[in-house]
Amino acid sequence: MEGSDEQHDLSDDSDYAASQQQGLRESAHYKSVEAGGFNENEASETLYSKENVAVHPTQHAAERISGQLRLIKQHSSLFLRWLPYIDAPNEENPMGNLANSILTKDKLLYAIKDLSMNDVRSLHRHSPPFGWQYIIIVLSSGIAYPPLYFYSGGVREFLTTLKQHVIIVRSAEDLNIFLLNDFRDPLQRSLLSFELPRAISISKSGPVQNTSSAYSIEGSSGSEYHERRATMLKNPSSDISLHVLEKFSLITRFARDATSEIFHEHRNKSYRNYEKLHGDNSLYETISSDEIFVPSDPLKFDSSQVMEELRQDPLEAEEWAAFLDSEGRIKDFNALRKRIFYGGIGSNLRKEVWKFLLGYHLHNSTYEEREYIDSIKKSEFESLKSQWQSISTTQARRFTKFRERRSLIEKDVVRTDTSVPYYDGDDNPHVKLLHDILLTYSFYNFDLGYCQGMSDLLSPVLFVIEDESESFWCFVALMERLGPNFNRDQSGVHSQLFALSKLVELLDRPLHDYLAQADCLNYYYCFRWILIQFKREFELEQLMRLWEVLWTHYKSEHFHLYVCVAVLKRYRSEIIGQRMSFDSLLKFINELSGKLVVDDILTAAEKLCNFAGEEGEACIPPGTPPSLSTDSFLDL
Repeated sequence: MEGSDEQHDLSDDSDYAASQQQGLRESAHYKSVEAGGFNENEASETLYSKENVAVHPTQHAAERISGQLRLIKQHSSLFLRWLPYIDAPNEENPMGNLANSILTKDKLLYAIKDLSMNDVRSLHRHSPPFGWQYIIIVLSSGIAYPPLYFYSGGVREFLTTLKQHVIIVRSAEDLNIFLLNDFRDPLQRSLLSFELPRAISISKSGPVQNTSSAYSIEGSSGSEYHERRATMLKNPSSDISLHVLEKFSLITRFARDATSEIFHEHRNKSYRNYEKLHGDNSLYETISSDEIFVPSDPLKFDSSQVMEELRQDPLEAEEWAAFLDSEGRIKDFNALRKRIFYGGIGSNLRKEVWKFLLGYHLHNSTYEEREYIDSIKKSEFESLKSQWQSISTTQARRFTKFRERRSLIEKDVVRTDTSVPYYDGDDNPHVKLLHDILLTYSFYNFDLGYCQGMSDLLSPVLFVIEDESESFWCFVALMERLGPNFNRDQSGVHSQLFALSKLVELLDRPLHDYLAQADCLNYYYCFRWILIQFKREFELEQLMRLWEVLWTHYKSEHFHLYVCVAVLKRYRSEIIGQRMSFDSLLKFINELSGKLVVDDILTAAEKLCNFAGEEGEACIPPGTPPSLSTDSFLDL
């Protein structure tokens, strides 16, 4: 059996056994979707074909999408095609197998249709000790397709066939990363990284391309750290993060290949209820020339039907004191959560209250108990930190994973929130704290380690909490729920994007229909919103207000998805009216950074959440990562 660790093994034994028995039968019983864009009239040759190669849209084994993977040569070009098995109608079952938990239209979101290998930057092979091997395809533009799991083996044969027709070299940093079409000098080899420390910009001429040189670090002294930091500040493009491409998708025109063959659907029951509620049976009209749907009137909520409370001023010291009893316990945590949901927290109180929202302090703990916990946790943090501080240069040379993670952290922290005075300037001690906390976390959670983007999540926490040990434990709590966003196979983010597509379909059908026509239903343009919780969309004060609202889980543990819908809905007339393509929509979404007003968005998101009710929650598959757990994670 070819393997995956528990975190990434998305199938159980019975599921695998069934797949082995049905692997050949599936190809006979099901028909594959015909690919578009590939000239079937031209001579072509199938060089490699493998059945039972699967994609997992969620972390549930039952929702596996199996399909056929092929390498096809046409003239001198090599193409990759992965198409899902689609139920074939027959006399006994004219509609196909409707019992399948994943609908045909949803399966087609993940199709890879005739991808030219000239557009592929790298292949990432993963062979965990338990489970099945999978590969991640990374394009030159930076997009990382969902992993392809080889349930019947065949990764080695796939790579062998590929090597016979495409120039492939192994990465010097990771032997399981195969670089394609890399003709440049080794010192100038680079991979696009998702520039999370600043907003993405997409030029009209094409996707952004950054170049960087190979970067290797073995020392760990303070002076060496500051020297490297100074060098990287002078050369901000010196980032060759190979692993970031498994975590983030910088989407370009290539992403549309994964969203072709979208089927138009009839309005579902939820949407008919919406029409009935608003008395509008003609929400859009059709322009026959190109079948672009244009809403006749933006959807508006009837305040008498959809109730919400007004936003309030932030929670301040006097009111906060009223929530505590004489020994420091929070008397009504649910009432506190509601108060924070509608007003946020005053800047002078965040340092104290965030610890409760994040689960570092229990809401029923006393002053004395919290003081004791602080001392215990500080000692535990120092013990964790000493693990990497004690690694000698000689040890580091033999500790590849440590060197890789330290290198990524050192490159990321110097680019994190440099516009915020708290982190600006050479030899900034707060940047050093970011570095130390992240490296300590990579030892605390060694399976997950460090992924690019974590520095963005830690930065506001350290800014508010200030203390190194307490910031670390608050960050640990944050990562307990946001950790799935950084899975190597991107399953955490993809499951949330899938849920987002369902919510838009429920709450704004005209927008959904337009996005379907524009091949934009994969919602990859919202990837950054989900990944780092809108970190780049709001200025710092508004971002902190948004985060503390999300952390309350007062309305929904997936309230961040309703925030996504609210933003898309706010700009629906521009999106549809300007007939935005995937590229123009991505550019438009990225340029919203800094233009959103958090209270307006939260008010709109609450209305959407109230209206959606149970039907909205039903759109979100079980196991979809929420913003944050309300339960304390600390095993004290």
